[in-house]
Amino acid sequence: MPTKALAQQADNQGLSRSTVNITNEAAYTYTDPATSYQYQGISGQTSLNSSPLVDPLGRILGCAGAILPDYTGFSVSVYEANANDPTGTELGNLLTLTRTELPDIPGNNIPGGLAPNSQNNNPYFITNNPAGVYNFLLDPNRGQTSPGRSYIFVVNPPANSIYKQRRIKIEILQSTGTEGNNIVRYVATSLDGQPISIVGETMVEDRVVLVNNAETQALKLFAFEFTTNMCQPNQVQIIKTGDRATAEPGDTAIYRLSVKNLADTGLNNVVITDNLPLGFNFLPQSVRGEMNGQSVNITSERNGNTLTFRTDVTIPSEKVLNVAYAVQLTPDAVRGTGRNSAIVNALRADNRFRTKDGPATHYLKIRPGIVSDCGTIIGRVFVDKNFDGEQQPGEPGVPNAVIFTEDGNRITTDPNGLFSLANVLPGNHTGVLDLSSLPGYSLAPNLKFRERNSQSRLVRLEPGGLVRMNFAVTPTFQEDVQP
Repeated sequence: MPTKALAQQADNQGLSRSTVNITNEAAYTYTDPATSYQYQGISGQTSLNSSPLVDPLGRILGCAGAILPDYTGFSVSVYEANANDPTGTELGNLLTLTRTELPDIPGNNIPGGLAPNSQNNNPYFITNNPAGVYNFLLDPNRGQTSPGRSYIFVVNPPANSIYKQRRIKIEILQSTGTEGNNIVRYVATSLDGQPISIVGETMVEDRVVLVNNAETQALKLFAFEFTTNMCQPNQVQIIKTGDRATAEPGDTAIYRLSVKNLADTGLNNVVITDNLPLGFNFLPQSVRGEMNGQSVNITSERNGNTLTFRTDVTIPSEKVLNVAYAVQLTPDAVRGTGRNSAIVNALRADNRFRTKDGPATHYLKIRPGIVSDCGTIIGRVFVDKNFDGEQQPGEPGVPNAVIFTEDGNRITTDPNGLFSLANVLPGNHTGVLDLSSLPGYSLAPNLKFRERNSQSRLVRLEPGGLVRMNFAVTPTFQEDVQP
């Protein structure tokens, strides 16, 4: 079986080569079933400031740049961007590619193609390519390499795969320098938030290369050689649980943070950020860490209501790191939400890509208990017949009167003119009687206390106390006007 290395193939086609810095490599071998040629090469990330080695094959690699163990069911496609989408990120129609053949039959007006996609199919199925290689040939005679053209490159994994669909936008740029008509530059931008290359970029600039011997008639085709990585969308999971559903001031609650590694490699540099609600006092000495039945060292720090947990251990794939800690509830807890949330950040051990999950939340219902410092405001709206500001026998209450507090709460009196407001924070509070809710009534003058001749009341509520807020009104009489 003849063997043709990719670099040698580039020399035979008259394509340029230059030295580059390879920062991560993965060797592969692919045998073309149509020609029995064997393609051998090394996939690698190159410096963006140098010219890449000529390689007419694109590759679908794992998150760290290695070949996937199985490409069954994978396909790659090139779509035109949807012309009606102003963002240029939605799929339009599949790009119609020029048909090719391999081996090339001269004189039949069908240009010669390149293995493995010898007929230039779109989509192209990688199922039978153990190296995950593919290629598309773009036709400049159809304007497919013109500056400003945009495409969306799509990688579809099988339905049962741990990977999700990848979408990458390709924008053709104006060629510069001495490259002439042999190279077309483009910018690739990730549309799914996942990195494009093994160094973690979500945007790279690269090029497509002219295939000089595409056909004897002056037809020029360009080999689209884009290589991308497939990373799992969910590589880490955090779950937060507590030892109780309700608590009151003075109680101690214990929380557990479980971090599971869903990636295909170890995760390290694990950092968990947990935001505590109001009135939750963190107990630093309570922190414990465990993984696979073994104790793990966990460091903690607090900044306001934010807790940060760190560990130096690497979480192996499919293993779970558990972090437990305790908090004590203070009287302020009754004024908080009782809900806290945690987020985990980590790095893949192979390529240092960052992954995160969260927030994971837990809700603890807070009961006031016996140490509550909240108080109660009570009051009434009544008809003051003797204008002394106090309700006397025979002075009825006024139902459905509306009082507004300083925080915007709206209170309505009952059929006896009474109202109350429980669980009020201690301190100064203001209530205002809404006279528009009492047609036929006006504020009653107070003949004993001048400061009460106002439709607002200012009271001071002590911790756990009770204060009164009364409003006196009087009917509004209108004399009949004689004609």
